[in-house]
Amino acid sequence: MNAPTRTNVLQTYQLLLYRRALHPELFQLKGRRSISHGNFDFEAWIMPGRHVLRFQIGSACACELVTDQNSGLPTEGAVTNFLCAGERDFEYTFDSSGIHYLTSAQTETLPDNLYDATYRDTIELAVETEGLIHRWTDSDGGKCLSMLDIQRYGGEINAQTYHLIASGGVVIRTQTLFRGRNRS
Repeated sequence: MNAPTRTNVLQTYQLLLYRRALHPELFQLKGRRSISHGNFDFEAWIMPGRHVLRFQIGSACACELVTDQNSGLPTEGAVTNFLCAGERDFEYTFDSSGIHYLTSAQTETLPDNLYDATYRDTIELAVETEGLIHRWTDSDGGKCLSMLDIQRYGGEINAQTYHLIASGGVVIRTQTLFRGRNRS
């Protein structure tokens, strides 16, 4: 009887990529982190079961949104969107700026014992990496969390994100790379 709920929860999550910045007033932010280095700025926002990652060089911008929301989302500046269910890879270079974007999204549904272990492991990872984390309880009393682990290497950002949704034992994970144009 739980299987349909798990499928429905999982199938609502999508990844959207924009060529413009999104505005924070569109979201219920629970935390944010900013990095400025060399010629780029990066900002990450965490929300319950959602995140936004923005990489900007000058006026050029790449912005990733992972959400279960399917209405009221901006359409202007959208490059692509796809459902996160299963495993998806996407790569894109913004021609005018040379910003390179690469992401991999994976989802899975776990039985309660594995979900609980994954929940604990993700909290431990957040502590070890000083990740950005938000925990909440769903309407059924289930423990949920979102965690962003962000690393800067030279002119690039690597971001690993985790969203654990207790209803259905859903785990959504993305690994994203933003890289600025190589300059000689």
